[in-house]
Amino acid sequence: MIKKIPVLDLKDGQAVSGKSGLRDTYQPLQTVFAPSSDPVEIAQGLKLNGADELYIADLDLIENKGHNINEIKMVNTIIPVILDAGVKNAEGFSFFLDYAFKIIIPTETLESIDDLYEICNKYPKERIVISVDVKNNELLSKNLDLSIKEFKDILIDVDPFQIILLDVSGVGTNKGYNEELLNEFEDLKDKLIVAGGLNKDSITELEKIGIKKVLLGTSLHSGEVNII
Repeated sequence: MIKKIPVLDLKDGQAVSGKSGLRDTYQPLQTVFAPSSDPVEIAQGLKLNGADELYIADLDLIENKGHNINEIKMVNTIIPVILDAGVKNAEGFSFFLDYAFKIIIPTETLESIDDLYEICNKYPKERIVISVDVKNNELLSKNLDLSIKEFKDILIDVDPFQIILLDVSGVGTNKGYNEELLNEFEDLKDKLIVAGGLNKDSITELEKIGIKKVLLGTSLHSGEVNII
């Protein structure tokens, strides 16, 4: 059975929701799991409904506009957190290990491929998740001038345990998964966590083709899809 990992985006101490990565337009999250957008309340509701992992993106850290690190540490005592804190290098990765169960290395903020290799050689693989961030079918990155295929070749060499395949353009749209992007990563299927715009039908389709894990935000918080 496919594993559904809930998603929380945090901004100014609360959970927020929006579409297609347009972060300035995000609003407080309305969720079936809690009466407010407080991340700790939501985490408690998610745990009661069967969640045993939680993906959190700290939008303030990613955009260098502050942080939600205290809320994240509290949530991590309730449900193990897979954290996207906008890690740039090995120093940043090491810092966030005290706050979450797993730390994401996102292509969006990674400073260099040398930093990727340093992290993967220095730290336990079970605490590392590499996120392939894609927008408009191109690799999303502030620092890497690489195609999706070029970065995929690097991933094959690094050989991580888990890879998030995140279609940023699909976030919050409920439009389903990016088939073209997924086909590009067919040979890494066993490692993939698929994310971005997933709906009820796409989860069924992904399960049929052998995807083991997905990240769910909108479809989960709206009640369209159950955690288990």
